[in-house]
Amino acid sequence: MITRTQLDVNSSRTITPVLHSRFESDQIQISPPKVKRFVKTTANKPKLLKTTDNRINPSIRELKKKKAASKNDNPEVRELPRKSAALFLQYNEHLGPPYHVILDTNFINFSIKNKLDIVKSMTDCLYAKCVPYITDCVLGELEKMGTKFKLALRVIKDPRFERLVCLHKGTYADDCIVQRVTEAKCYIVATCDKDLKRRIRKIPGVPIMYITNHRYSIERLPDAYGAPKN
Repeated sequence: MITRTQLDVNSSRTITPVLHSRFESDQIQISPPKVKRFVKTTANKPKLLKTTDNRINPSIRELKKKKAASKNDNPEVRELPRKSAALFLQYNEHLGPPYHVILDTNFINFSIKNKLDIVKSMTDCLYAKCVPYITDCVLGELEKMGTKFKLALRVIKDPRFERLVCLHKGTYADDCIVQRVTEAKCYIVATCDKDLKRRIRKIPGVPIMYITNHRYSIERLPDAYGAPKN
């Protein structure tokens, strides 16, 4: 006959392996940390020079030394453009009434097409007296254009327009205007040409007058209260 104590012992023997198997599944296996191994490659090895390498050749080394010595004796002089005394940061102190305005060829033609009086429209834009200037190259460009621009030539011959003498060859006005503006910061450039505007924007302190909405407007001049705001 089996007693109760024997049943308890047998039951414990049968239960324990089951519990042990459950615990084994829940256990986490901890593996040792991986150690990085540095593999020796040919990149770490110093490269050997060949006997035919130019760096070993004594004659070539002497030539390089002579060139370096000549450069040190005659160093290259790099000249930077001198900053204008008219500028206080980006503000041009040489601009003020009466304003001096250099006119481009296309600005005169567009003013005639829009039926604008040049001198009156300038004063309405800047609320001050304006003196328009015409260079010899601008006059030469208008004369080359033929009879279609006779009216522009008549407008230029107004006594209120001042003439600027050009010393360069040819009648290309853009280079002449850019050169004058870089030398003297007292001018405003009146033009509708995109390329000329792009070149003048690189020169600090030079305002640009142009036509928009049948009126004159100006950029880079905060004192122009009559200019329409875009």
